[in-house]
Amino acid sequence: MKTLIALLLALCSSASWATETMHEQAREEITKTLHTFMEGASINSAAIHEAFWADELVYTSSSGKRFGKAELMSGVHASGEITEQPLTNYYTAEDVEIRFFGPTAVVNFTLVGHTETDAGYSRQTFLNSGVFVQRNNRWQAVNWNATRTAE
Repeated sequence: MKTLIALLLALCSSASWATETMHEQAREEITKTLHTFMEGASINSAAIHEAFWADELVYTSSSGKRFGKAELMSGVHASGEITEQPLTNYYTAEDVEIRFFGPTAVVNFTLVGHTETDAGYSRQTFLNSGVFVQRNNRWQAVNWNATRTAE
């Protein structure tokens, strides 16, 4: 009986360690995906947007509008890619927190919009949340909420 209990404890420990290792790897992949997206969104790259958003995306904007990937991509294509250098407006992600619920990841972070002009530097912050799933060896956002931070 003691041997059986010891074996069960060892199996549980191994399973827990394996899950944590998988989550750590996934955390790194999602963080890299998020930062790559911020760079791509800064230049309005259609290819980056296409890869980042899942087809069944539900996006809730900071202005309170809800739409899907088709409408989002229509806006991306209509605006075109930004080619100016150096960029005067760009985005970064700060305070990234990732939690796992089975095969799904919930990502909370502060999106920072940076603006640099001759008049100086300014920044706007948004509290963003995304729900990510992994498909075809990549993480994609299926749900996104952006909230302008209180002043």
